[in-house]
Amino acid sequence: MPRFSLIVPCYRVQGYLRECLDSVLEQSFHDIEVIAVDDRSPDGCGAILDEYAARDPRVRVLHLPENVGLGRARNAGLPYATGDFLFFLDSDDTLTPGALRAIADRLAETGDPDVLVFDYARTYWWGGARRNALADLLGARSDTFTAAEHPEILDLLMVVWNKVYRRDFVEENGFQFPPGYYEDTPWTFPVMLSADRIATLDRICLNYRQRRQGNILSTTSRKHFDVHDQYRRVFAFLDSRPELAGWRPLLHRKMGEHCLDILAKPDRLPPAARGEFFRRTAELYRAFRPEGADLGVLGGSYAAYRLRQQAERAGREGGRQALRVRRAAGVRGRRALTGLRSLRPLDENLVLYSASSHRGMLGDPAAVYRAARTIAPGLRGVWVVRDAEVAAGLPAGVEHVLLDSPEYLRLTARAKFFVNDVNWPGTLVKRSGSVHVHTHRGTPLKYLGADLLGKPGARLGFDVPQMLRRADRWDHSLVANRHSELVWERAYPCHFASARTGSPRNDVLVNAGRRESGGDGEGGGAAGGGFRERYGIPADHTVVLYAPTRRDYVRGGHVDRIDLTGFAADLGPGHTLVVRLHPALATGPARGLGLAELHRRGIVVDATCEPHAEEVMLASDVLVTDYSSLMFDYANLDRPIVVHADDWATFTASRGAYLDITAEAPGHVSHSYRELTWLFASGSWRDGESARLRADFRARFCEFDDGRAAERVVRTLLLGESMPPAGARVPEPAAGHDLLAAT
Repeated sequence: MPRFSLIVPCYRVQGYLRECLDSVLEQSFHDIEVIAVDDRSPDGCGAILDEYAARDPRVRVLHLPENVGLGRARNAGLPYATGDFLFFLDSDDTLTPGALRAIADRLAETGDPDVLVFDYARTYWWGGARRNALADLLGARSDTFTAAEHPEILDLLMVVWNKVYRRDFVEENGFQFPPGYYEDTPWTFPVMLSADRIATLDRICLNYRQRRQGNILSTTSRKHFDVHDQYRRVFAFLDSRPELAGWRPLLHRKMGEHCLDILAKPDRLPPAARGEFFRRTAELYRAFRPEGADLGVLGGSYAAYRLRQQAERAGREGGRQALRVRRAAGVRGRRALTGLRSLRPLDENLVLYSASSHRGMLGDPAAVYRAARTIAPGLRGVWVVRDAEVAAGLPAGVEHVLLDSPEYLRLTARAKFFVNDVNWPGTLVKRSGSVHVHTHRGTPLKYLGADLLGKPGARLGFDVPQMLRRADRWDHSLVANRHSELVWERAYPCHFASARTGSPRNDVLVNAGRRESGGDGEGGGAAGGGFRERYGIPADHTVVLYAPTRRDYVRGGHVDRIDLTGFAADLGPGHTLVVRLHPALATGPARGLGLAELHRRGIVVDATCEPHAEEVMLASDVLVTDYSSLMFDYANLDRPIVVHADDWATFTASRGAYLDITAEAPGHVSHSYRELTWLFASGSWRDGESARLRADFRARFCEFDDGRAAERVVRTLLLGESMPPAGARVPEPAAGHDLLAAT
């Protein structure tokens, strides 16, 4: 028998059906059967199903003689299911790549539980995607449990399609779907309360399509009154199971919340029916009221409910208007305050630092700050952070100020020096005599700044003129090589001087590389021992760091270019695969598409949220990347680098690049997964040719990184002292190698 029986009811979804079926049949896990139920659909769904069944024996089509609705269509497919587990998939939704394999692995790991709950993402018709807001609940436990042990599991969306069910468990309990709207409610609550063993999977396995129109529950209709009968069925189930009586208060509360949510949505109920819906909800709420339960708003009249809703809307709008007024007044006040304080002299010893949009003590600014504390203790360094949570994560003794606070306004009006790796807010007014040091965030490969004007997809939502107005405040632009110097002067046509200091954050990498070349044997195991120890990586393992960048040719920026599970397996024993996604992908759905679950299972180490990239690089023995600027930093370690460039043409067409990294790579280049795995299987990733390519790359792009960049910034730019120039002069690159032309 197959592992999964996917029951897919179809009605008026011909525009989405092929995508749904393809997402199932093209999964890497093949032990499935698809029971497609044509619910007498008046469009082309039936013909599409027959077409798929004719070419794939795993598809079986059931044509119903009349339309019975979603719940009963699922019931019609149940008797034909022979799989170990049931998966009810709506025909306008899709599975994510690798979803069934991940589900199958988790089922095996937890010993075939009664129910497995997995994560999903809402995918919107306009192209956006949003992960389930309560996804953290899915990663909280590694073993099985009951709803009584962890009732918070019932806070998740109570739908049928974010779970798989052991078929024997369903048949033993006789679970069936009722007719009508909201048919998931009297299925999901009884199933979850009856299950002796529930497991979770912290992975996005399904894309829940949010259609612009055509969604049943978004249709204005009196059929939304069906929700009342569905909850009557839920409480009838409770009455039939006396041992579940303790759940009555929670389900009573959820019933009220659910019904009031339907009433609050403007597109659900006909206007003339809204009062009747409220009254019927109130009657139901009183009928199933547990002893001592508060009726709340449902204890009053519909007129009182409407007045309360209107007052809340007015309050929200008033709050938004007040916020707009406060912001406008704040801008005027800041400008006026700056004007008054400009009458006071600048504090020559005050340095304000910020990094990564005020996210903490990070990157180049952090390296400059640490050097200043040693070299120039008379300078007062203050960090600007975005909120109290970030402030709590700062090291002890680090002075800080919250963004836009009164103290921030006072300090920005008096500071002599500003050090940042991104632009300061537009509201910051630069005083005459103040010095802005812009560190950037690495050597540029892809287009930035004004060069994005010719790449409309890459600059979507990005205001280039505004960014340039903010960059006009820069006095010094730090560069690690002449390539960067040329790029910054072209991409940011502003009034600043390039400072050939090197990248301060790379000092630790340069010095580690020197120790290794000095013959003390210190590699990734010793230099990055702290990171390895935190993640339990054996000292004798070869650590492969995979650091892909984001893509501009897909909304959201994330594309899985390689199968992480397969790559970890292909690397073989004695290797650990560490993955670090682009920082812009850290909080979106990207990690939920499998990375978080692979980390939990110990297949890979997810280092995406490690605050200090230098620690991750030091702990690794080889870098695999596509087009991440991390490669320029990593080259300072003089360790092997592999460039995986399987979509280089698409990447450059959408974003643009200042050089052809496939022609001037820091190591071997792979153009397919097969080539990538061959490089590691054959040992070519660290051969003589790799070393030669890396040496050429280092000579060009690590030119000014000499291990004293932070010191050089402090002495020359903050203290006004002299210091020997960074790096030794190297030959200019051969003509025609660089895609960047001087301006």
